Amino acid sequence: MIEGDGVRVRRAEPDDVDFLLELMNSDDVVENLAVVRPRDREGLAAEIERSQAEPQEFGRFVIEVDGRPAGLMGFEVSNRRSRIANLGSLALHPDFRGRRLADRAARLFQRHLIFDLGYHRLQLEVYGFNERAQVHAERSGFVREGVRRKAYRRNDEWVDSVIYGLVREDLEPS
Repeated sequence: MIEGDGVRVRRAEPDDVDFLLELMNSDDVVENLAVVRPRDREGLAAEIERSQAEPQEFGRFVIEVDGRPAGLMGFEVSNRRSRIANLGSLALHPDFRGRRLADRAARLFQRHLIFDLGYHRLQLEVYGFNERAQVHAERSGFVREGVRRKAYRRNDEWVDSVIYGLVREDLEPS
């Protein structure tokens, strides 16, 4: 569990499935989330189980505010030798938006992955049309590294993806 700045981030538990099912199937989350992300009860339960079984390599975390579940974020190892993790599955329930909670949770999560779990680099990829996610990535400290042109087929058209990265040195005092 990671706490700070009015936000708590904890590893998802089996009891979180109903909240995650509702969150991952809300229209504004579905339109911006990668198509490969599970949105059914079995898929979400399997991710929670894997998160608990492989805590160094895979994680699904619940964002909490005042003891209430407010959102989701996750990671998966991309390269063990180079200690790189891919981040994804960030979603915030509509009742909690507009207060920069996701930014605060993301900064806590970054520090956990880098300083507690030992990752050197965190990276994420956002659909080019998802401007809200791009603004969030930059506000929470990620550096925009480039664009993959027409990388993904989405709603019968090719869409760009924007690549972001953050390395350990970005979080260390200068």
